[in-house]
Amino acid sequence: MQIIYIGIGGFLGAVSRFLLAKFINNYFTSFPLGTLIVNVSGSFLLGFIVYSFLNGKNVSAEFRDFSTIGFIGAFTTMSTFAYESFRLAELSEYLYFGLNIFLNVFLCLLAVYLGRELGLLLNK
Repeated sequence: MQIIYIGIGGFLGAVSRFLLAKFINNYFTSFPLGTLIVNVSGSFLLGFIVYSFLNGKNVSAEFRDFSTIGFIGAFTTMSTFAYESFRLAELSEYLYFGLNIFLNVFLCLLAVYLGRELGLLLNK
């Protein structure tokens, strides 16, 4: 059953990632903003879920696996981020290359922290 929950979460996460990134990238064609937003929002969700639902409340193993391994695991796009960064460097778009790496790493770490803080605040 665990595999089924992870698979359903993965399906929903992958479809959500595709739709959100496609929508955003239709408006921003020179910079991979869709991937950035997916990575930041996925990082926030992971921080929030781990520090809110899983830290202090009884949450089923099925929900934990569905949401963190399945949904967020398929929703975030590290491999896409790596490819898009490499492609920017390959196209000699060094400003966008550096900006993409910095923003993805910094904003995702910040998002996990903010998700953690919100999760802990709601557990008080």
